[in-house]
Amino acid sequence: MTAHVPVMTAEVLQFLRPERGGLFVDCTVGLGGHARALLEAGATRLIGLDRDRDALELARETLAPWSDRVDLVHGDYRSLGTVLDSRHLDFVDGTLADLGVSSMQFDAPGRGFSFQRDEPLDMRMDRSEGETAADLVARASERDLADAIFAYGEERFSRRIARSIVEARSESPVDTTGRLAAIVRRAVPRRGPMRIDPATRTFQALRIWVNRELEGLDRFVEVAAKRLRVAARLVVITFHSLEDRIVKHTLRRLDRGGEGFRVLTKKPLIASDEEVMRNPRARSAKLRAAERTGL
Repeated sequence: MTAHVPVMTAEVLQFLRPERGGLFVDCTVGLGGHARALLEAGATRLIGLDRDRDALELARETLAPWSDRVDLVHGDYRSLGTVLDSRHLDFVDGTLADLGVSSMQFDAPGRGFSFQRDEPLDMRMDRSEGETAADLVARASERDLADAIFAYGEERFSRRIARSIVEARSESPVDTTGRLAAIVRRAVPRRGPMRIDPATRTFQALRIWVNRELEGLDRFVEVAAKRLRVAARLVVITFHSLEDRIVKHTLRRLDRGGEGFRVLTKKPLIASDEEVMRNPRARSAKLRAAERTGL
């Protein structure tokens, strides 16, 4: 498995300022890289959420030196309000949400996120519930498939791809990453050299669809912002334009709504060239931050 490298850690620390101490929430704790950095920099306590049980177990190992100060929770980041309420916590001193798929999820065998190996088409971040990508591909209408691939993958050949998937599944199930990738590659016209694999956008679209990644994201940002203490900050890292657009508009609405919030990043921060050289997955990361200025 590729070593996990959290993205834009220096920028996260710059905005969240854990050296002040206090309670911080990592809403997508993943393998614990950002959380460890926050604790090493001075965070007093940390709550870490993740809907992937495998990731939580690895985060537990990463954060073992601070086990008495860390509360790891199996839960979706959109359950932040419920998690805080259950612990009788009204406000926190900083909140982070890194919405990217972790290197563990991409690289671990059997997860079905990547077409780099042929394996069951799963793609669920939380494997304890919900439909797999294979389930969706098997039951969705051609129109629904095309709409999802266009909306979530921004794929202009979505209708051609959906038609090819439906034709292929009438012969045998499309239930592995290799079979799906081959279908998509045949469906996408080739005109000269291609910058990315033709299957990339369709795989992204199915992953977003399976995990409902955009559903309730605006509400999460609102809740996370309103559970900050005065002068505390929220940092959100996104990895595709659909997520970034929702975060941008929600933070802007809070800033302009007279509710005591200030956007700190008029434009999103991106990873430095040096970081992208070290960690290519940081290339598409965009960081936005906001501060609570009053109650």
